[in-house]
Amino acid sequence: MTTRLALLRHGHTDWNRAGRIQGRSDIPLDDEARADLAQRRLPPPWDAADLVSSPLARAVETATLVSGGTAPRLEPALMEMNWGAWEGLRGIDLKAVPNSGFRDIEHWGWNYRPPRGESPADLSARLAPWLATLSRDTVAVCHIGTMRVLMARATGWDFDGPAPFAIKRNRLFVLRVQGDSLHAEADTPRLTGAPV
Repeated sequence: MTTRLALLRHGHTDWNRAGRIQGRSDIPLDDEARADLAQRRLPPPWDAADLVSSPLARAVETATLVSGGTAPRLEPALMEMNWGAWEGLRGIDLKAVPNSGFRDIEHWGWNYRPPRGESPADLSARLAPWLATLSRDTVAVCHIGTMRVLMARATGWDFDGPAPFAIKRNRLFVLRVQGDSLHAEADTPRLTGAPV
């Protein structure tokens, strides 16, 4: 059986705009993101799909806004990658420290791990049992790290070299889920404007 999974990144937060690493820190949407998302909706047929979200507030609020007020089912597996000791810091500052260990995503590999944090392989293992439960088309509102891991699995990217995808906000990244395999669809539907 094939199920489709549409991934949507949460709206901006103050930490996003400041370039700070959020990870599991529960940072809310900023006012600008809230106002923008209030004008957007999930496009058909995704407006009738199951709606799930990471339990972090920025994802829950994004899901509620783009669904026109429907509360999502919370799914802990969708939580952002744990950045451990680097949460709240800025990547640009960490890169300036010679022995920090911080590096760009194109040089991670699946086992790169922040201090006291989680690797892409860890996150993939966390997501696998949840993926196996999907039985209907589903929209999952989550985080860029979660999306990167799922898109990497779907495209064969191994966190080495440039990613063959660019994750943008206000777009759905659609995966076909069949057993253990994921395949990315080329089309990335945009959220629609709010109905008049």
